Amino acid sequence: MTEINPFDGLGITPPVADNTGRSELGQEDFMKLMIAQFRNQDPFEPMDNGDFLGQLAQFGTVSGIDELNSSFSGLQGSIQSEQALQAANLVGHSVLAETESGYLPEEGSLSGAVMLSSSASNVQIEITDAFGALVHRFEMGQQPAGTARFSWDGRDGAGDVMPSGQYRVNALVMYGSQAESAETLIEANIESITLGRGGEGLTLNLAGGEQLDLSRVRQII
Repeated sequence: MTEINPFDGLGITPPVADNTGRSELGQEDFMKLMIAQFRNQDPFEPMDNGDFLGQLAQFGTVSGIDELNSSFSGLQGSIQSEQALQAANLVGHSVLAETESGYLPEEGSLSGAVMLSSSASNVQIEITDAFGALVHRFEMGQQPAGTARFSWDGRDGAGDVMPSGQYRVNALVMYGSQAESAETLIEANIESITLGRGGEGLTLNLAGGEQLDLSRVRQII
């Protein structure tokens, strides 16, 4: 019977049992495991706070939470540094993010995607300005299930070029005779990153001045 190594994929070697009969994870082992978990986690689906606290509580039943007091601040700093480095790699890249508004650059276009739960007979895109006034409406026609990409050329219904700025995108999807609103993803360029107070929280600063939480990024383009 093949033995499964639970440490595979974490980049660390499991501790080897010594002759003293030691069967508990020590503080150093625990810290290595925690840091390895954070380094290998999906930056878009980071460890839940509840899971993190649960692991701390479990460790406390074995060795006592008091043993972590002197090194917890170091662990926290390592975690924040890892997250900041992951986010820094996004600077200069375009992403698809969960938001209903996007920035139209001067003489440019605004692109995004509509998330479809099943094939649609038609997808209608409405563009409105900051005051809620309709700027342009266009049809995408029949679309398969999944991600339906769209691009607005920055012109209104009369063909006039609209000024740069923030515009809202609404999607109306026809599934047969039934019309439903759908989730929209907007393409945006990341210019910089802002760290929250004490290094907590990461905010992406987008072209046009909009800010977005890292967790709302769905795809790197």
